[in-house]
Amino acid sequence: MNSEPVYLGADIAKATLDCRLLNQVFTIANDPTGFADFLRRAKPWAARLHVVCEATGGYQNRFVDYLHTHDLAVSVINPRQVRDFARSRGILAKTDRIDSRVLCAYGAANTPAADAARPAHLQRLSLLLTQRRRLVTQRAEEKPRLHQCEDRWLRAQVERTIGFYDREIEKLEAQLLALRDADPELKAKAERLDQAAGIDWRSALSLLGLMPELGTLSRRAVAKLAGLAPLNHDSGQYRGQRHIAGGRAPVRRLLSMASLNAIRCNSIFKAFFQKLRTAGKPGKVALIAVARKLLILLNSSLQNPTISLAN
Repeated sequence: MNSEPVYLGADIAKATLDCRLLNQVFTIANDPTGFADFLRRAKPWAARLHVVCEATGGYQNRFVDYLHTHDLAVSVINPRQVRDFARSRGILAKTDRIDSRVLCAYGAANTPAADAARPAHLQRLSLLLTQRRRLVTQRAEEKPRLHQCEDRWLRAQVERTIGFYDREIEKLEAQLLALRDADPELKAKAERLDQAAGIDWRSALSLLGLMPELGTLSRRAVAKLAGLAPLNHDSGQYRGQRHIAGGRAPVRRLLSMASLNAIRCNSIFKAFFQKLRTAGKPGKVALIAVARKLLILLNSSLQNPTISLAN
């Protein structure tokens, strides 16, 4: 009996899904009725079916949850990887149907691993963290206007706007704490990370939401996933300068800020940073090295509870 996976490419939009399965091309609604139609069409291949789709700003979430509920394999791929794959095949045009064909071919060529279903509380954690980042960004945009407004009424309005963001962020953080405290495993991990220099409860939860793989990967894999691993740029006898690239930008930004605090209040990180600077490394390069060291320490601390995170 043939056990080879049958890949289905699904290009997901707000209202519809364009699907490619073998020689079949069909479009369904991005809602429960459409999902039921999808299941009916895919039933003959259900045992071997592997759906490949892109991350599309959240439009894929309901469909992916539906597939997990029905024990169907699904991989959510970074859109940049799919676009690079299309270019490698000489496919420069872009439509929903072309994208579904590319996704189907990407699955067959790269055989991506199926994504594990995320528990409901971790999905909600991700949503809350995304909203918090939006509110914090919007508040940061308002704050400089306090020093720019000479009109008293406008200045008072900016103050009221900042106050509004303060209150909404406070409400949202209360939801984050309630979510953390409701799950013993999440609370234990967050409190463990909170022991590290430069990490508070907010950044601990952010790391667990942005990188749920933390504590399950090797030191090299976790650095690469965050985009903090230096990548070679060599050819023949030429040895180029290594640079970081790719990875999860929100995690990288969070760790960069945490590293600044770690350098100030942790003697080990401070000495490490100063050693790099004394060796002639630019400040930014040294800070990235600290961020990578901090991430590896946090990853190891979840694997080994005996590792000390004290200063």
